[in-house]
Parts: sequence; C-alpha cells; structure tokens
Amino acid sequence: MFKHILVPVDGSSTAANAVEKAIDQARAFGAKLTLVTVIDNYPFTGVGGDFAYGQVEYLAAATANANSALENAAAAIQAQGMNCDKRVIEEHVIHEGILDTARELGVDLIVMGSHGRHGLEKLLLGSVTTRVLGRSPVPVLVVRG
Repeated sequence: MFKHILVPVDGSSTAANAVEKAIDQARAFGAKLTLVTVIDNYPFTGVGGDFAYGQVEYLAAATANANSALENAAAAIQAQGMNCDKRVIEEHVIHEGILDTARELGVDLIVMGSHGRHGLEKLLLGSVTTRVLGRSPVPVLVVRG
C-alpha cells in the first residue's frame, strides 16, 4: 500500500516515537524511508528585538542540530536492519518544507510526531503537525508523544 514514507524529525522524543512507528509501517509494506529536518533559514529569534546572533552562526548551529537529529533517527532505523535517506531542507515555513519534500519525492505517507516544540515557542509558531495535516496531499499518520 505505501511505497515511500517521509518522517520529519526534530530531535524530540515525539519524533523518535514517530520514527519507531514509521519503521513498523515500512517493514509491513516494504516501503522506503526518508527522514527530513527543516531548518528555518530566517529564524524568529525573540519578541520585541533583535539578538546578536548572526545568520552564519545561526545556520551553522541549526545545521549541526539538524544533522544530529537525522543521525539519531537513522541509527534507530539501522538498528532495526533497515536503511533510509536523509535530507536537511532550508525553508522559512517548516510545514511547507515538509510538504514540498513530500511532493518532490512522491511519498505516499507522512509519519510525524504530534508535537515537537514546547512552551511559548509552540504558542507563537503554532503546530507544524496541524498545518501538515491540513495541507497534505497524502495521508499523515500522527504519533503521540
């Protein structure tokens, strides 16, 4: 039924749960797995002012965090005897980066955590998962934390 599964990861425990569920689905359907992390290339860094955090430094740190999240998720997949592709995408709007990747790769399922961010950041930015659910051209399996 499913041939290619996209799994957005952000390093959160909820994303790790989504990876485990995606492994189950991939094994059941013989599907390919692709992990994606989206880096906001123009980050919202605070309320009411700018911080002394340069764009180059931010992108270096964000890329390192993204690669770490991807490597941890890939290790979980490899521990189950499976392989995956990994992508880091730069996109200001996170859900659009996920959906653009899904369309570009022609995936037929997205498996993602119900939430990743916490606290004020989640309140201000809203739920990436909710936005993906509302706009996805393919089924989305939401995994609780």
